[in-house]
Amino acid sequence: MDLKALQSILSQLETERGIPKDKIIETIQDALATAYKKDYGKKGQIIRAEFNPENGETEFSQIKIVVDETMIKEETEEGEDDEKDEILPGVEGEIRKARFNPERHIMIEEAKKIKKSVKPGDEMIFPLDSKKDYGRIAAQTGKQVIIQRIREAEKESIFEDYKDKEGTIISGLIQRIEAGNIFLDLGRATAVLPREEQARGERYRLGERIKALIFLIERTPVGVNIYLSRSHPRFLTKLFETEVPEVANGIVEIKLVAREAGSRSKIAVFSNKEGIDPVGSCVGQRGVRVSTVISELGGEKIDIIEWSEDPEVFIGNSLSPAHVLEVEPNPKIKEAKITVAEDQVSLAIGKRGQNVRLAAKLTGWKLDIRSRAGESIAQATESGDVTGEGVEA
Repeated sequence: MDLKALQSILSQLETERGIPKDKIIETIQDALATAYKKDYGKKGQIIRAEFNPENGETEFSQIKIVVDETMIKEETEEGEDDEKDEILPGVEGEIRKARFNPERHIMIEEAKKIKKSVKPGDEMIFPLDSKKDYGRIAAQTGKQVIIQRIREAEKESIFEDYKDKEGTIISGLIQRIEAGNIFLDLGRATAVLPREEQARGERYRLGERIKALIFLIERTPVGVNIYLSRSHPRFLTKLFETEVPEVANGIVEIKLVAREAGSRSKIAVFSNKEGIDPVGSCVGQRGVRVSTVISELGGEKIDIIEWSEDPEVFIGNSLSPAHVLEVEPNPKIKEAKITVAEDQVSLAIGKRGQNVRLAAKLTGWKLDIRSRAGESIAQATESGDVTGEGVEA
């Protein structure tokens, strides 16, 4: 065995795939034990291998579980598996009865002759002759075990790497596009940006690096699935955390977000420190901070408004950039009548009702836009429904 090559492979697997050397050695030991049992073992035997990567030597042993009369069940019915209902050593209250197999079990009386302190459920270890020659089937079986275990270890390593990153932004290279779904190469893993999580109007190119929010990570029998989003409101929040130090350190808090991805968003911000302007902090000097976020979102418009506990003030702010004359809130039913000047009607409603629709989503109130004469022009609900004469078709 080329020990230098082995050490190099172990280091490479640990570095490139994140699989610890101990885990790989454990996999090799399992494969050697499987191959040994295939060629030299007997039915029911528990074979264990101890592989030393420093000198390439392997020691084999047979494990027998210590049992007493209470742990042995009667003869099994014809066709029943001898290894079924195997004893589970070391798990209190979980030891079940099993059919006695001299290759797998040892009675307590015999075990005590070897080791006086032994107890039922303990394991006894018996050395076996080392073997170096294995048949083709045994070698193939061992190879399959190694491949399978390394894949499982790699999946576990990937899951451990990403499980705590849910809700964070990550960047990756577009690897392929299938049925509208974007697959990103993250380095050690591949993530998918589903069509429904993409921002409207965005176009993607192979090899392009893009950012997205990790909104779901799940472990399946096949592997680890990482789902991304560029349309989720939290993606917008995280971008501001990246660009605005006051948001990152908690001085400025993003209270609420209403978003129509790819088109327009509204965010309500609040300052936890006196003297800090929350809106100005997010906009930045000459608008540099908000411009960076807008650029990342492909030109999506962003209205930044100041949050307030007072519904009257907050609702008035939410209709920015329009200026309102009066807000009449009804907290019991969460509805508000908003009066605006004639020259502010189109701004308050927005193109196809978008401004008032986002304001309703942001505040969670039903909003009724009215003229000075008291005539209702447009109504918007929290669910996004907008009706009225002032809404363009």
